[in-house]
Amino acid sequence: MFTGIVEEVGRITRIEQHGENRRITVAAEHAPKELGTGHSVSVSGVCLTALDIKPGSFCADLAPETWARTSFSRIHEGAQVNLELPMKADGRFGGHIVQGHVDGVGKVIALERIADSENWWLHIELPPEVEKYTVQKGSISIEGISLTVATLDNRRCTLAIIPHTVKYTNLHSLKPGDPANLEADLIAKYVEKMIKAESAESSLTIEELVRQGF
Repeated sequence: MFTGIVEEVGRITRIEQHGENRRITVAAEHAPKELGTGHSVSVSGVCLTALDIKPGSFCADLAPETWARTSFSRIHEGAQVNLELPMKADGRFGGHIVQGHVDGVGKVIALERIADSENWWLHIELPPEVEKYTVQKGSISIEGISLTVATLDNRRCTLAIIPHTVKYTNLHSLKPGDPANLEADLIAKYVEKMIKAESAESSLTIEELVRQGF
């Protein structure tokens, strides 16, 4: 489990075809020191398995499904990626519950400075499968970053970004039109499932009404 607090920004140095998978090599200063082979690591919001760990780098294999259904579809050598190691059992919970399971890919509309402010607005177009779980002032993970929704207008989501987040994540490297990995709030998914279960139990069908003599 992750919390959406980015620990460092890595850089893709190599993309190779390994059978049906693609293997990426990520250069990073700190993460390789704590990773072991087979350990989980969040790479721009995608939970991957660390392989071939060396001082200053590690590799991870991307299945065709992962490649096609995440923002890795735009990845290239030199691209910046957000890195987070799994949360320790005795660690602080700094963001919100993030699993590293991408629910959908959004599209960057713009990252723009707020007038007369040092902060920024990030505008993202959400796919329907993520928009339905998104609420104003709720949490959402974008490229593995725990963020709070400022406004939601249909499928356009706007988030306020402080200078620290712009500087120490890959947000500053994204351009309008770029895809971005999105993970909806896990709690919203459980609430939806419980509501559906309760509705199914309480709903009456024509057959049930006939059986009861109506």
